[in-house]
Amino acid sequence: MKKTWPLRALLHALALAVALLMAGPLLLMLMNSFKSGAELSAGHFMAWPQAFSAQAWREAWVLLHGSFASSLMLAVPAVLLSSLLAALNGFVLCKYRFRGEQWVSLLLIVAFFLPVKVYLLPLAISMAKLGLSKSLGLLIAIHVIYSLPLALFFRNHFLGFPDELLQAARLDGAGFWALFTRLVLPLSRPIFVVVIILQFTTLWNEYLFGLVFGPDEARPITAALAQLAAHSEGGVRAYNLEMAAALLAALPTLAVYLIAGRHFARGLVAGAVKG
Repeated sequence: MKKTWPLRALLHALALAVALLMAGPLLLMLMNSFKSGAELSAGHFMAWPQAFSAQAWREAWVLLHGSFASSLMLAVPAVLLSSLLAALNGFVLCKYRFRGEQWVSLLLIVAFFLPVKVYLLPLAISMAKLGLSKSLGLLIAIHVIYSLPLALFFRNHFLGFPDELLQAARLDGAGFWALFTRLVLPLSRPIFVVVIILQFTTLWNEYLFGLVFGPDEARPITAALAQLAAHSEGGVRAYNLEMAAALLAALPTLAVYLIAGRHFARGLVAGAVKG
């Protein structure tokens, strides 16, 4: 049905209102991050900066650059390993029949909805009994194991994968790994983009695992932000510094969405249709 111009104008106005509502707090943070501490102490949160200053951004970078690097060293390998493992598990769950298959799927669904707090105490006890100390490698392993339920995304995607194509490859002599690496993975790019974006955002913003199991000298960015919130000079909170640090910490996830956002929407639609 062809939309008339009043309806189109109303839709555009609603879209603009929602966009302003969502972007308003972000723009307010950005504006206040360029103000001086004295200006914010005077209560001028809603006013335009009297003089733009990047001092808060420079201080935030000095305080956070170590944790920034730690989060990157954690997120990149953990995202790649967990995504590949989830794709492999999802492929096996979808295309191969074995005893206990339904129970494995059920356990993954239950694990998907359990919060991080449920795992903290059992993990801490297990790590102590095994004699494992806090390290970045341990944190990566914990995140990879915790991300096993991501296999459900791939299982849903592989439901629409034609069995005839797999059978034809088997007749040509392809084994399990050849099927998976040369046929399945190249044709699964949309769902991979979805999982990588979701997993990177989750890992980058994760706090409890990093705080409990992360090494003291290389805490992730979220733990560093929490420490920064307690930072004050003369009993006055440095709001401009906190806002600059929060925006700085959000830049990697924003960059990932800007680069792969188009593929993200396409992958979600593909998964929804096949589900």
